[in-house]
Order: sequence, then C-alpha cells, then structure tokens
Amino acid sequence: LSVQTLKNSTEKEINDAPMMKIDAVMEFINKLPYKLTNAQLRVWKEIEEDLSSNHIMNRLVQGDVGSGKTIVAILAMFMCVMNHKQAAFMAPTEVLAKQHYETFVNQCEYLGLDIPIILLTGSMTAKQKREAYEKMRLYPNAMIIGTHALIQEKAIYDNLALVITDEQHRFGVKQRDTFSDKGTKRPHILVMSATPIPRTLAIIIYGDMDISVINQVPAKRKPIKNCVVNQGYRPKAYEFIKEQIANGHQAYIICPLVEASENSEGENVADYAKQLQHVFDADIKIGSLNGKMKSEAKNKVMEQFSKNEIQILISSTVVEVGVNVPNATVMMIEDANKFGLAQLHQLRGRVGRGDAQSYCIMINSSNSKNSKKRLEILNNSNDGFYIASEDLKLRGPGDFFGIRQSGDLAFQLADIYQDANILQRASEAVKLILEDDPELTKDEHKPLQLQMKKFMDEQIKRMNL
Repeated sequence: LSVQTLKNSTEKEINDAPMMKIDAVMEFINKLPYKLTNAQLRVWKEIEEDLSSNHIMNRLVQGDVGSGKTIVAILAMFMCVMNHKQAAFMAPTEVLAKQHYETFVNQCEYLGLDIPIILLTGSMTAKQKREAYEKMRLYPNAMIIGTHALIQEKAIYDNLALVITDEQHRFGVKQRDTFSDKGTKRPHILVMSATPIPRTLAIIIYGDMDISVINQVPAKRKPIKNCVVNQGYRPKAYEFIKEQIANGHQAYIICPLVEASENSEGENVADYAKQLQHVFDADIKIGSLNGKMKSEAKNKVMEQFSKNEIQILISSTVVEVGVNVPNATVMMIEDANKFGLAQLHQLRGRVGRGDAQSYCIMINSSNSKNSKKRLEILNNSNDGFYIASEDLKLRGPGDFFGIRQSGDLAFQLADIYQDANILQRASEAVKLILEDDPELTKDEHKPLQLQMKKFMDEQIKRMNL
C-alpha cells in the first residue's frame, strides 16, 4: 500500500517544461552502424513519451545482459541536450564510467555532433574535478557521465533535467534520491537494470516506477556456447583458453573465494593466480582482481584487461558488473555450484559482447544431483528472465538479487521471491482498495491508514539516519 501510494504521488508530479520531440533523434538512430531491435525501439518510444509528457518520468528499463540498454540511455540523453538541458549518467564503477564516456564521445564524433560531454569520477585529480565542475556550470546542455562522484556536495548542476543510474541494485534508493535532488527542479529518472526479474515481481519491488523491458538481443550477437564439466576437464579448458588467446582473444576465470580460508572450501583468487603462472607461457599476462583491493588498484587491473595488456583475468565476483570487454570470449567459472543461478548468468554476460563466438565453461566441483540440475538450467538457456524464474523455484530464502540496499523493502515474514504469489495478490488487493477509497478515509480502512503512516514514518527516519 505504501509503495502504491508513493507511485500515485510520483505520477502526479508535474513536469513544468515538457521536452520537444526532436527529429534529430530519428536521424541519430538511422545513422547508427547497426539496426536497433524492435524491443529497443519500443522502449525508446516509451521514454520519449515520458520526457515529452506533463509528468516527471520515473522509469525502470530492464534488459538482459547484452540487450543494448546503453544506446537507449544515449538516445534519452541526446533528446535532453537537444532540448538545451543537462543529462547525467551514473555508472557503478570508474572503468565502466570511462567506457561509457568514450562510447558517448565516439558516437557524437561519428554523427558529427558538437555536444559538451563531461566525465567526473572519484580518482580524478583535484584539478581535473575543478575543471569538470566548471564545465557543469558553464554548459546547460551537457552530457555528464560519472560514478558516485556525481552526487558529491561539490557537484553542482546548472540545468539538470535527466538522471540515469546504471545497475540500480548497487546504488540503493537513498543515493538515487540524493542524485535526483541535484536538479533545481525534480529531474526525470531512468534506471537501467541488467538483473532479470520476472515482471510480476518487478511490479511489486519497483512499485513506484513504470517498467520497460528490452527482451531481445541485437542480431549480430552470437549466443554464448555453454558447457558444465567436472574438475577433470580443467587441463582441456586451459588448452582451449590458450587457443583463444593465440587468436587474439582474452579470458576470465572466476573463483568463489578471494584467498584460502580454513572455514571455506573452493578455489581462491590468490592461489589460483600463482598456479596459473606455471600453466601458461610467460608471454601470456595474467592479472587478478578481488573486492578487497583498493579502488585505484581495481581500476588499474580492469583498465589493463580492457586494453588487452592482461590476457587472463582471475577474479572474484567483483567483475559481475562494471566492465565491458568485447574482446573477451571465454568465461571459466570454478566451483560454479557455489554460485546462484542469476549471479552465474551475470558473470556469463561479461563475454559475448563482441562479434566473435564466446564460451562459458562452468566447473562443477560437487557430486550432488541438485547442483547438476541447477547448472543444467544455465547450460540449456541464455535467457536471463527464464533463468531468474527457475532460480526462484530452487533457491532458499534471502534477498538473492541484493535489490534496494537501503532496506525499504526488507520484510519481517515474507520473502519477495518465494512468496511472490501472495505478494501479487496483496498488490491486486491494494489496487482495489485505492480505487474504492483513494484517501483511505472509510472506517474499515482507518486501521490501514494508521499502519501505513507508521510504516512510512519509520522508513523516512531510517533513510535520514
């Protein structure tokens, strides 16, 4: 009821200056070196309608890994700057922010467009940041790309009309609100998420947002070839990786642990990296990455990998999001049985981003029938939405996707995946109640009204802590 009430109040938020639909956007689309899918075009039309409507946009774009969400974001930003307004895009990592920045710059150069494009990240020098802040004040029609640095106190916008966050579940609601408060007027909100959630659940979890789904993959993308094997296959996998590197490609190897631990069994990044030095020739550069490393060190390794200065990247799940390396064609996952299906699907999505055939090798270190059954789901499908729905049937309780870190949807009894049917019925009941009594003034709804007020007050108190 709280989420639906929040959505109703958001929907009524008036857009004082609707944007004009711009013919140049269609020209932009027609000049692209590839054809947009019907799903991309449909979602773009929904966004275009929002931006030109009398209400503030608050939209979630869900798309499976590799479905082409970034170009839709570029189109939204392009429409914004052509209407002489600023648009900001916040990425979850510095490497991805830089990659997006380069993509935006290249797209504009390719199309002969003179648009101010600004990069702002935490690792930039004080001088570079000052220059970026100055440009943000000088150019009321700039595209601004960055990381959490975009919501720092010193980041002041001149004419912010559109806020895009990538991988919403890594930001949390409070950060999104901080970002949207940066505009002199409430900006349009567009959230991009590659975490596939069955639509009925998405409506509940993101009840305050309109939802668009990009459910097609661009035609040039070749489906990833999968295999699930036991540990005895490892020498063959190494030989296959050598062949791929000889052909100019790169590989990821994922381990469940960062370092050896007495309490946990499984491959770890630290020891694995040492072992591999003896397997591959010295001219094959091996790098390692884990979440315990400082941001600067992580960024350096990811940049080296994206430039092919490192051919094999051994990593924990920290690469699940945050880097785009079209040249990488092999994803090898050690102890694949220790990961959730949705997480494995996200990891697999790091390859298959270029024109070359890509492969995912999942090593199953368990003899259990359940592990085999789970991994076969991934082996037989590259469809993230199907995998997510199968995952819901198999997994245990807990907020598996890590959605909405701020905790505003933490339930005391229900689990948003296992209890999806009950929550769906509750959602439908709420709709009926609000249609009958929008202000909850009827006697039978008074207890609901009091309970909701108490709940909302607690959420506001928690978010302000």
